[in-house]
Amino acid sequence: MNDQADTHVPELIPRPVLRAMVALCLATLALVSWAVLTDRPKSAMPPVTGIVAERSMILISDGVSGAVTVLSPEGAMIAQLEGEEGGFVAGVARVIDRERAMRGLTSAAPVSISRSAGGRLAVTDPVTGWSADLMGFGADNATAFARLLDQQ
Repeated sequence: MNDQADTHVPELIPRPVLRAMVALCLATLALVSWAVLTDRPKSAMPPVTGIVAERSMILISDGVSGAVTVLSPEGAMIAQLEGEEGGFVAGVARVIDRERAMRGLTSAAPVSISRSAGGRLAVTDPVTGWSADLMGFGADNATAFARLLDQQ
């Protein structure tokens, strides 16, 4: 005979909450499936406007320190950014290097920084086709690339 008191362990997730979570997942799956199957047009896309400024540059990151060297396609120094100053730019350079390495491509080719008529900034790697709209990374990070674009 067991002398220990029969202890009741409370549920970590109440059944109604668990059912609601499963219902939400199934509803999301149904909505996405319906949108894909009916070829519903994408409605939350940024507006497509013309490019008003564009510049090619080579981004050379020194690793994880955040320092980055920015060169023109001809090899002239555009900027030498240290640690905190170049953190986001160096991060983008590492992403581009990774994309190129996955395809077995060289990392010395220039990327394109562009500003659209609507003021949006984008980084595009013509070698891999990779691109990023910088609006989603915050104003400070977009400003880092805007300064490179505007620098003479």
